[in-house]
Amino acid sequence: MNNKTVRSLLILGSVAIAAIIIPTVLIKVHIIDEYTARICTLGGINAIMALSINIICGITGQLSLGQAGFMAIGAYATILFSSVVEIPLPVSVVLAGLVTALFGVLIGFPTLKLEGDYLAIVTLGFGEIIRVVLLNLRSLTGGANGKQFVTALTLTPWLAYVVIIGTLVLLIVLTQNFVRSTYGRAILAVREDEVAAYACGISVFKYKMIGFVIASFVAGIGGGLYAPVNGFVKPDVASFTRSIDYLIFVVLGGMGSTTGSVLASFVLTYIQEFLRFLQNYRLLIYPVILIIVMIFRPQGLLGMKELSFVRLFDRAVARLSRKKSSGGKHV
Repeated sequence: MNNKTVRSLLILGSVAIAAIIIPTVLIKVHIIDEYTARICTLGGINAIMALSINIICGITGQLSLGQAGFMAIGAYATILFSSVVEIPLPVSVVLAGLVTALFGVLIGFPTLKLEGDYLAIVTLGFGEIIRVVLLNLRSLTGGANGKQFVTALTLTPWLAYVVIIGTLVLLIVLTQNFVRSTYGRAILAVREDEVAAYACGISVFKYKMIGFVIASFVAGIGGGLYAPVNGFVKPDVASFTRSIDYLIFVVLGGMGSTTGSVLASFVLTYIQEFLRFLQNYRLLIYPVILIIVMIFRPQGLLGMKELSFVRLFDRAVARLSRKKSSGGKHV
């Protein structure tokens, strides 16, 4: 490992630790109130879901409208593993992600042979099937009334923040490393041109499936964390509108940009809460903001670029050194 890699890891590690520890301390000393802490935590869950959709839509290049269904599977699977089987919550969340990935295989096998609008329609249908099934499995899901699931994460805002943001950071690191791997580059090749990728010996269906299953796993983790943090889950979590909300985060942040999707998730989550004083008029202003952004910035906030904290650090150091040198010349 060379010095440049070590330096990059130190900078990124410092940013990640600061993003977790500083707000946690502020929440514990009540400088950040519980309401704001909950918004930050909800933004983290939305960011995990946006990360899931960005993997399938932005990186793999397939349009899926059923990711909220995978989130619901992860949420109810976590409740089942924790309450009924009595497995520790962290293990239950991981198992819920694996169960969701299994459903991703079952759903992706027939659907990924389709393309474009057909794929979107079929995934939308599967999402609605999941919602209806959960609605009718009253013994396990509570039906339309939902299911209560109160844990320490529900009652402790700072702990919920640490778990959600820590998981988000870990998923971002794993996703970025996956994209830079051989498998990730093959998926990017499929996204850019399926015919050219196939001509180069890349199994198009195989890599589409890999991207779809990973996206399902991440959505399952998001749902698995949503249940203990929110303390209550209803089958409406799997609704079509939820999937569209998460897709909007990705489109606004930049299709294919991990950091853009995450930033847009936090920004839009805060805007939704900030505009609550407008009551029903909030439903009009929020879409107007999105329309304006799409008109003047159709590629999203970051496009397909990634925000690099290493480059930002280098620019800040270079600017500071120039100021010191210019100050020295005046003296």
